[in-house]
Amino acid sequence: MVMMKSVVLVLLLQIYIVCTVRYQPNWDSLDTRPLPEWYDKSKIGIFLHWGVFSVPAFKGAWFWYEWKTQKDKDVVKFMEDNYPPDFTYADFASQFHATFYNPDQWADLFEASGAKYVVLVTKHHEGFTLWPSAASWNWNAYDVGPHKDLVGALADSIRNRTDIHFGVYHSLFEFYNPLYLQDVANKHKTQDFVRNKALPELYELVNRYKPDVVWSDGDWNENSTYWNSTEFLAWLFNDSPVKDTVVTNDRWGKDANCKHGSFWNCQDKFKPGKIFKHKWENCMTVDKKAWTHRRQIQIEDVLTIEELLAEIAETVSYGGNILINVGPTADGVIVPVFEERLRQMGQWLKVNGEAIYETQPWFEGTDNITFHGVWYTTKKQGNSTVVYGIVTMWPQDNRLLLGLPVTTATTRVTMIGVKEPLKWSLYKNIAMQIEFPLLPPNQMPCKWAWVIKMENLKNQ
Repeated sequence: MVMMKSVVLVLLLQIYIVCTVRYQPNWDSLDTRPLPEWYDKSKIGIFLHWGVFSVPAFKGAWFWYEWKTQKDKDVVKFMEDNYPPDFTYADFASQFHATFYNPDQWADLFEASGAKYVVLVTKHHEGFTLWPSAASWNWNAYDVGPHKDLVGALADSIRNRTDIHFGVYHSLFEFYNPLYLQDVANKHKTQDFVRNKALPELYELVNRYKPDVVWSDGDWNENSTYWNSTEFLAWLFNDSPVKDTVVTNDRWGKDANCKHGSFWNCQDKFKPGKIFKHKWENCMTVDKKAWTHRRQIQIEDVLTIEELLAEIAETVSYGGNILINVGPTADGVIVPVFEERLRQMGQWLKVNGEAIYETQPWFEGTDNITFHGVWYTTKKQGNSTVVYGIVTMWPQDNRLLLGLPVTTATTRVTMIGVKEPLKWSLYKNIAMQIEFPLLPPNQMPCKWAWVIKMENLKNQ
């Protein structure tokens, strides 16, 4: 009885300590905050780049900057050929109608994709907000264009129709905001833009929409001290309405990149090529050339489902999450080829999701003994540990050689979606040889990438 009371007291003390932790506005303190479990378990998210840049739908989200500052010849010619000389970038906003925007349909698609979280670009570097921000007068989707709260509509649909976590992307800096440009001219001795625009928007997003992800960007020119990032994050983790569930990335200043944050992006399409000690995320695109919808997209620009699944397998096997971007049109449509990829991914995950969700890396790298690119994950199942091998190419002779697993007399091998166990043997005492099942096409568990499940390995 005394021992039981002691255990209870210790547990209560631990709970008390966790509940009374106050994170200080410095990186040393903020970096001690544990990563909420939901994020690591989720593995797969959907990224949505949507804004005024979706109206010209030419090149990408940096269209305005490429036109006016970089004088990109293709962008300049596009404007000269299609718009009058006095046309401004702001004139595009009235054409951002979101006519066919149906957030319920989006939510249903994301659920069908198997994604566990969604991150919507609520304001990119152009400064246009997709919600009626008090800090963005007449340059937001409520005052001009759709005349709707696009952020709130999607947040409501996702929460009402799915178990997906909702997140927001927010760019700290803006290309041509006068307050920002004045701070730059003052060599950042002033912070008028931060105090009057960037931070008010962040507080507004969190208090109004209660996102589980705050995905920051536009941080590369200044240190986090200019952005007052640590002050905001201390509030986010201590006092915000999502303090216990929210996660953030590392883009809070050029001194924070790949060093601080709940998870690290480090750079776009980041893949470390090894198991990373800190939680990381690979934000990438289905369109190989852009983050936004492009009217001139060609089918060869789009990742095949085989390429996408290989990207997922590699990312998860190294301990990362993958944030898969599709850019909606200005009308609010996710084009059919993007929808197809997301639904194909969902079909695959419906069969093979146990090898992705809630898993951990098993081995550093791919098993290339047969050059098939086998990516490994592992997880606990009951009292045992299971190892998964994600095979991105079906072996031509129906025999797969694996050099990493060490077998025992009780090793059991199955293919997820196939009832009968697979036969295996030792090949020249250097590899495990697995015989793939001979199945007609209509009995295949999936069309792309197959998962081998191994139990009772010696080195599991």
